[in-house]
Amino acid sequence: MWAYLPNLFSAIGSWENLLAIVAGVTFGIIVGATPGLTTSIGMAIALPLTFYMSPVAAISFLIGINKGGVYGGSVSAILLRTPGTLAAVTTVFDGYPLAQKGKAGKALKMAIDASVIGDGFSDLVLIFSAPLFASLALKMGPPEICVLMLFALTFVAGLSGRSLYKGLIAAALGFLFATVGIDPIVGTPRFTFGIFELRRGISLLPALIGLFAISEILIQGERKLVDLGKSVLRFSRNPDDNRVTLEDMKTCGMTILRSSIIGTFVGALPGLGSSVAAALSYGVARKMSKRPELFGKGSLEGVAACEAGNNATVGATYIPLLTLGIPGSVPAAVLLGGLMIQGITPGPLIFQKQAHLIYPIFGLMLVANLINLFLGNIGARFFLHIAKISRRIIFPILTLVCITGVYTINNSLLDIKLMIVFGLLGYLLRKLDFPLLALLLGFILEPHFEVSLRQSLLMSGGNPTIFLVRPVSLILLICTILFVGLLGTSYGRKLGAAKGIKGS
Repeated sequence: MWAYLPNLFSAIGSWENLLAIVAGVTFGIIVGATPGLTTSIGMAIALPLTFYMSPVAAISFLIGINKGGVYGGSVSAILLRTPGTLAAVTTVFDGYPLAQKGKAGKALKMAIDASVIGDGFSDLVLIFSAPLFASLALKMGPPEICVLMLFALTFVAGLSGRSLYKGLIAAALGFLFATVGIDPIVGTPRFTFGIFELRRGISLLPALIGLFAISEILIQGERKLVDLGKSVLRFSRNPDDNRVTLEDMKTCGMTILRSSIIGTFVGALPGLGSSVAAALSYGVARKMSKRPELFGKGSLEGVAACEAGNNATVGATYIPLLTLGIPGSVPAAVLLGGLMIQGITPGPLIFQKQAHLIYPIFGLMLVANLINLFLGNIGARFFLHIAKISRRIIFPILTLVCITGVYTINNSLLDIKLMIVFGLLGYLLRKLDFPLLALLLGFILEPHFEVSLRQSLLMSGGNPTIFLVRPVSLILLICTILFVGLLGTSYGRKLGAAKGIKGS
């Protein structure tokens, strides 16, 4: 490995490679910022173009789309409360409130800074420890994944706001919606009510756009006609509200580093994805923050945690892909197709037989981060103009974009109906002060939790002690129990304090 490190930046001198990486990142940001156009769709659309490129340029082009797309989702999440990609789901909860306070510029700048740092961190892990990290990921079987998801579910308490019960109810609703479709183990339909299209389950994107975008459109529709003529967001004239200061970076530095580690770890585990990494990073950041009460109301730490966590999965998903031939995400699967087209065969021998191609690609991945940083900062100035358009113009356009984006996923009218249903549900839950993030966390984690739990019990013949005899799962289980104990003590104190106030 060390012998090929000098070749990391050997491909930078080629105009073809540089143009490919710039074009990929630019296209990725546009795709990511457009609700309904996921990163994987953008990569799939661009895949035929790679037939006419050299191997290094072709793979770098696809990787650039992936990197730009994951960041791009934060743009519409912050400005329009509509995450452009699934990775930007949790960015909505603090990014949009910051924008409402006139700090859209600060939120966008923190999003790109945290994205680049998280992405760069995972790239370095990929470059220097891919084989080692892949072997560690292989030891994470169903029992370990199950306990990890159980640990993630404990964050529901931290996301429940003032009422733990409302948080648990919202998470239970998320679990319930995620069970619709074909049973992943037995293969029988569940909760489909005779509707054939529901056999594939409820897609995350219609639910996501409904809960956030449509509910926001309904709430904005309640405003007076005079208010509808105003711009979507207000803007602060304070320069510090439109940039990331040194003090901001000091405050968010540990959060970004911690989320980068979480995102890299999650990304190296096949099948979990960037949305899980963002949710985990957000939950940990809130628990570790000195000001957790700001989360959900406009915390810059929240934006930093989500964007560092979800972008850190990009490089990490290539670890199992390159070393084992196992794509860890849908974009990684598309990249696998690009690798095969170029005659590059992923697997344990790739660093021996084709290292002369892989390491220059690694170097261009690092360059892509700098390009992403440059384009993100330049683009932030133009993105802000979106929010200056009056509500009576932007929200009808946003409604049309949401309907078009949801329909293009499966070319299904049912997805549009589901989006409307979830929009009405999101509107009702917001009015009743239920935490949407708890619902979303349950919806995202349920499939991974259910499949790994049932696989674990099948492995042990129904014996639950399988979680205790495996060292990694046992450690994670102990951490979960300790964490639940701390949460119980915390809520007990809050309840006692509330009763004391009422008694007085």
